[in-house]
Amino acid sequence: MNNNERAIDVLQELNQFVNDRIEGYKHAAELTKDPAHQSYYKDLMNQSRQFSSEINSTISQMGGNTQNSTTAKGKLYRGWMDVKNTIAGNDEEEVIKSNITGEEWAQKAYNDALDHRAELPQNVVQMVEKQKQASMATYERLRQMDRAAD
Repeated sequence: MNNNERAIDVLQELNQFVNDRIEGYKHAAELTKDPAHQSYYKDLMNQSRQFSSEINSTISQMGGNTQNSTTAKGKLYRGWMDVKNTIAGNDEEEVIKSNITGEEWAQKAYNDALDHRAELPQNVVQMVEKQKQASMATYERLRQMDRAAD
């Protein structure tokens, strides 16, 4: 497997998690009853769509097939969120906690991609690091929202 193929694999896998992020925030925007939170989740959904678009564009430039699916784990997680939120009555704090968990998964996915830094072109490493920083900022903001909801 050459470096280009390896980079494509890494990005395709990462993009499944970014697509999970899109679905997760779409889901959160539907569940929340707080208009400010709903607006924030929609912004994050759009940010995630932009990230996915950047990754797919890079994959295409390298000659790979774009990735539009989500992970099996993400589908299971959203199903579990549905059940949990039905029981909890769409508790705002539970929605925030679910999003925090989602960002923790995103951080792991970005770190996994960056573990292959040596095999990735420099522009790809920069894109992944930039997205990882945005995810980290989101994680910090969600933690603040969680503390405020206590």
